[in-house]
Amino acid sequence: MNCATYHIPVLLNETIDGLNIRPDGVYVDLTFGGGGHSRAILEKLGENGRLFSFDQDLDAMKGAFEDSRFQFVRSNFRFIKNWMMYYGIDEVDGILADLGVSSHHLDTEDRGFSFRYDAPLDMRMNQKANLTAEKVLNEYPEEQLANILFIYGELKSSRKLAAAIIKNRNTQRIQTTGQLADILTPLLNAAHEKKDLARVFQALRIEVNGEMNALRQMLYAASELLRPSGRLAILTYHSLEDRMVKNIIRTGNIEGKNETDIFGHNHAPLKAVHRGVITPSEEELTANPRSRSAKLRIAEKAND
Repeated sequence: MNCATYHIPVLLNETIDGLNIRPDGVYVDLTFGGGGHSRAILEKLGENGRLFSFDQDLDAMKGAFEDSRFQFVRSNFRFIKNWMMYYGIDEVDGILADLGVSSHHLDTEDRGFSFRYDAPLDMRMNQKANLTAEKVLNEYPEEQLANILFIYGELKSSRKLAAAIIKNRNTQRIQTTGQLADILTPLLNAAHEKKDLARVFQALRIEVNGEMNALRQMLYAASELLRPSGRLAILTYHSLEDRMVKNIIRTGNIEGKNETDIFGHNHAPLKAVHRGVITPSEEELTANPRSRSAKLRIAEKAND
């Protein structure tokens, strides 16, 4: 499998540099995809280094490397702690996660991730999972649909869109991306129609794959697994994801509550390596327009 056709790694150099890779270290790539970031990590590792790469997608597994230092784990990254325990790993030197949807998913017509193709409303990252976008659209109550579109899609017109979905599904089951686009397009502002439609698809994908709950579990597990001075590098593409990552780095919890001891000290296990976020350069944006909303945050495990 060609990494460049599956997915172009976003902020590749910045992410690898941020991990501060030790040749004999143990590293985890939680989003293998086309293997771009994993390949770059392996190039920095010596013969005693180890890399564990996670992906729940069967298509990604086809690109796994033949390398004695490498282990592919076909699983959702929420189970990182369980799998590391299984492989006898108590702590790791670095963890990477790229939370974006791969170009492979967007460009594979029959997976239903994009409105550019008329395809079944699937959107499952794990093809063995039960919940699909079709089930969400046809079986969720109106208020729940509106909340998903508002929270995960950041759509102000979420209630109007949810009402249209309910009205249409009462006469005919919504089964394809084309049907959904035809129902919603007349309700969208023509000036940003495609952007809003992409947000609808984003919201459905997040719900189908339980992405926010998985991210929450992963961030807490990653904080515990990192050894002192170990690095965490997370690429986000959505404000809700970025807020969760920012909060756990700043306060040690997803909610962003500044919990202190009796002396007023915050003992958050992670510390930001850079102030703010790292974003793609103009050159990268030109070469890979899909990187435009990427934000990279890098943190280091405290030594205390």
